[in-house]
Amino acid sequence: MSWQDERRANRRAEALIRREDAAAAAQVRIAERQAAAQIQRAEEQARAKAREEAADKRRARWRSAWSGLRAWLGGHVVELLIYPIALLSFALAAPSMAAYGTAVYGSALGALLPGITELGMWAFAVAVVIARRRHPDRSVWGLVAGVLVFGAVAFGINFTHGLTVAWDHGVVMGIGSIAGVVAHQLTLAGPPRTRAERRAARIERAAARKIARVRTAAVRAAVAEIDPDGTARLVFVPGRYTLTRRGLTTATVPGLPVAETGDWDRALADLLATDAAATDAAAAGEIEPDPTPRDSIEGGAIATADRAGEQQKSSRRGPKIGGRPARTIGQLRTELEKLMRARPGSIDPTKAEQIRKALRCSPKSARELREHYRKGHQD
Repeated sequence: MSWQDERRANRRAEALIRREDAAAAAQVRIAERQAAAQIQRAEEQARAKAREEAADKRRARWRSAWSGLRAWLGGHVVELLIYPIALLSFALAAPSMAAYGTAVYGSALGALLPGITELGMWAFAVAVVIARRRHPDRSVWGLVAGVLVFGAVAFGINFTHGLTVAWDHGVVMGIGSIAGVVAHQLTLAGPPRTRAERRAARIERAAARKIARVRTAAVRAAVAEIDPDGTARLVFVPGRYTLTRRGLTTATVPGLPVAETGDWDRALADLLATDAAATDAAAAGEIEPDPTPRDSIEGGAIATADRAGEQQKSSRRGPKIGGRPARTIGQLRTELEKLMRARPGSIDPTKAEQIRKALRCSPKSARELREHYRKGHQD
């Protein structure tokens, strides 16, 4: 091959290389443009998605706000109907009261008169609503009295102001000043209740009044117990009672167990011991026998001598004494131990109420048994 052919071959190779480089560069540029276009499309899609999400959030907020507004409007229809009347009443009365106060007091400070006549009754009126909604069980008679007093003041001053022109002006100005408060108190101060709710409220009030009367009668009938240091306290007899004009009367409710009113076992033992001691003393001649007939305890009747006709009559006084014989604390302790061995786990000996119900003894004996059990297990 001549050098000329070699030169032409080199040129062709160089041209081929240049074409390949140009094609590769073109491919690179095309790839770059495609990548840039793809990135731009992705960014546009992300921005569009963000705009759509923002729009959805705005629509959701508007829907939530609108639904909340509709719910609030639906729940406050009465307020929306009444408060415009209140605003109109205040707008009519306040300027006239300000002008009247300026004329009466002879200074600009008289313009503060609506603060007493108008704002005073409105402050009490709004306080009644707030107090009944926050504390429905509390009495608001003081606030209601404030509404009545300041309403009367507002009516009287506006009526007096209107009388300076004519009596009909006074009536119109007086009624116009309190119309808003009257409408407010009739509709909003006392929320409407169903018939069942009103009946339940009446029953609760009647029960509270009866409980108060019963507690008052119990305090009158209570016995004072004075400690050695001079401390005094009232001692009440528990049980079931009926309230009468004379006070509390013991009552028995059918279907309910008879309530224990004291340590009957110990009381009966003391009574028997007292009778035995009195009998022994009389036999020994230490005391003089009582000529008055002995009170009859049987059946709850006490025989007394009739001073006028020397006849005896009986009067119901005191409860009937009877029932099971008295048991000592030792006997009760033995019964408790037998019961615990016979039925393990049926009684908790650390609780006096369970001991009392199981042995049918007095609360005092049950407490003594409980303390004895605790001391024995502590030792």
